[in-house]
Amino acid sequence: MASMTSNVENISDVQQQILAFIKQQGETTNAAIAEDLNVSYEAVRQQLRQLEAAQLVVSAKKRPEGQRVGRPTRVYTLSKAGDHLFPKAYDELAVELIDTLAAALGPGALRQVLASLADENVRQWAPHVQDKSLPERLEALKGIYLEDDPYMAVDQDQASGELRLVERNCPYLNVAFRRPALCSVTISTLSRLLGYVVTREKRFQDGDGRCVFRVHLDRPINADAFRFAFESEMNHSS
Repeated sequence: MASMTSNVENISDVQQQILAFIKQQGETTNAAIAEDLNVSYEAVRQQLRQLEAAQLVVSAKKRPEGQRVGRPTRVYTLSKAGDHLFPKAYDELAVELIDTLAAALGPGALRQVLASLADENVRQWAPHVQDKSLPERLEALKGIYLEDDPYMAVDQDQASGELRLVERNCPYLNVAFRRPALCSVTISTLSRLLGYVVTREKRFQDGDGRCVFRVHLDRPINADAFRFAFESEMNHSS
């Protein structure tokens, strides 16, 4: 059975076998699972009930093709969460797309694509931060990656009074480690939404275990004129 990549501490070996069988079949029945695993129908039913409660499988009643009468059969499929337990290659695909784009169309095209991503982020977030104070904007932007993100926090540098957004979990970390240019999208998005230059003073890529985005209160920007800059350009801008 393919090894699962998500958090599976609470999934028993039997449940993993059931999930793998459903994955291979696409959709299947209690009886088919029991036959494949050589266990009782009732034992499988109990395991499926637990997997449904954990939102790893979903079930529906379905008539076999061509059957017009009789009771429909209950079939089981993986939920999105259940499917994500199996190996994925999203990170590899993202890196390949970035590299292919840059190789085929040049660095100018990469800048354009990243700028478009920043534009979309700003479009989505602007209504949520409009008419808010700077601290209120930063509080709202703790959800820039994930809603109600428990790993984002706002703090203040006691020496300078400048505000910082502290990120302790990056959902794009595997790609960001290999192609850190992607982080420029977040930096440009924050700069535009906050109205000040934002830089990273701590980086996952440097082994800091977090990213810390500093808001430079002495470096206001024209949010209407500014669109996108790579991180290195933001670091060296005056």
